[in-house]
Amino acid sequence: MKFPLTCALLACAFACQARDLYVDPLRGDEHANGLAAKADGTNGPVKTIARGIKYAEPGDTVHLSSVVFKESAVFYNRTGEPGKPIVLDGHGATLDGGDPVDPAAWTEVSPGLFRNDQLLRLDDAVIQRWFFLWDGKMNHMGRTSKGTSAPLKKPEELQPGEWTFIKDPARAIANSQQIFGSFYLRLPPGQKLADAKIVAPMRSAGVQFSGDNRHLIIRNVNATHVYNDGYNIHGHCEDVLFENITAVECGDDGISAHETAQYKVEGFISIGNSTGICDTGSSVTSYNRVFIKDCLGFDLFFLDSGRYAVSNAVVLSSSQHAFSLNGRDQAELPCSLTLDNVLIRRVGGPSEARVSKNSVLKASRTTFQNLNFQATGGEVTLENCAIFGDPVPEIILAKDVKWHGANNAYGLRSLRFDKTTFSPQTFADFQKLTGQEAGSQWREPSSDFPLPANTGADVAKLEGGVVPDSDLPLEKQ
Repeated sequence: MKFPLTCALLACAFACQARDLYVDPLRGDEHANGLAAKADGTNGPVKTIARGIKYAEPGDTVHLSSVVFKESAVFYNRTGEPGKPIVLDGHGATLDGGDPVDPAAWTEVSPGLFRNDQLLRLDDAVIQRWFFLWDGKMNHMGRTSKGTSAPLKKPEELQPGEWTFIKDPARAIANSQQIFGSFYLRLPPGQKLADAKIVAPMRSAGVQFSGDNRHLIIRNVNATHVYNDGYNIHGHCEDVLFENITAVECGDDGISAHETAQYKVEGFISIGNSTGICDTGSSVTSYNRVFIKDCLGFDLFFLDSGRYAVSNAVVLSSSQHAFSLNGRDQAELPCSLTLDNVLIRRVGGPSEARVSKNSVLKASRTTFQNLNFQATGGEVTLENCAIFGDPVPEIILAKDVKWHGANNAYGLRSLRFDKTTFSPQTFADFQKLTGQEAGSQWREPSSDFPLPANTGADVAKLEGGVVPDSDLPLEKQ
């Protein structure tokens, strides 16, 4: 029996139609097909994100229930098609890496001191990132993966509410990065471990990429309480888009690109992580609509030979290092970063924006407030930017820095280029020496530092589309 051509085309269209797949950890069934349930009881959501991603084909959307998942979203060699991406829509779901400690797995070695010898598989990098949640609050014990860290205490030195880790060399495996040892927790006198409300980060990432991934969209997802990155992107990826994602209180980076990852981010909030954004390797990334605060090690950290861009961003910096652009010593390509309409406001102690050799920074409509600016090498272009604040910052430039500037506003303590220091009165000499800074102004610093029109970050635009309501206002500059 032959079918008319139109029927054959319709059949093909239905076969190629994008599907909606559903994941619900409470009502789902791993033996279901993920499709919307029918009245006759057929179909229905699957239980795990892993199953939903496995079932997804080009053009399909995996919908997560807007609940807390004790699971990571893992993408390994997942590929959509051009114009038909595989979409993971979290609908506000939270991927939580933390689990309450199991009192049965811990031994009380002395009153109030508890030990666990096999919490999970470990290496030195995990220990450097480690924390416990104690009654809902992160306790890093003064440690961070990127930056200065306090040494681990001896168990007998712990105070109530503290933890430590002690290696066991007797269990070491030759030629292995895996380490063995014991975690210790110190509780207040008389408190039971079951009542202490302690959570351990048992998963490494909220969203994890490895292998070769292409034509994907991840949107409306929250990652929290993992011991590594909220969004850990390894391997190679192309045509990948993240939309409206958050990373809160993760052990390492809010998001981090590695190797040859290529992706775009539209809407990113990073709060309470060791690093806000950290991209490495030869990755190619862009971030638009970004809000970062309460980091420990770095706020913005870009390395190696990648090409990076950040636009329409607010960074409220209280980390050890506010901003670092760091190329490789022997680099075929420099580490390149473009900033457009970015406010980096230092709200912690002294810090600086640092550009190293083999790096290229191009910034427009960017404000560096309350932090120094130092370039030890590389190439820096500032246009319509502002550097000022309290404490009054300074600019320090090594002799081999290639400096380009125009239409900037400075409120500085000093500007040092190689061995020569310039002041507001001698700024014209710097302009003549470098042939740069046409249209720029250096004003005496004061508590009231009005910026010329179209100079520095557009705060009104950032307040309207970037900054969470709870973190307003930004108007005081």
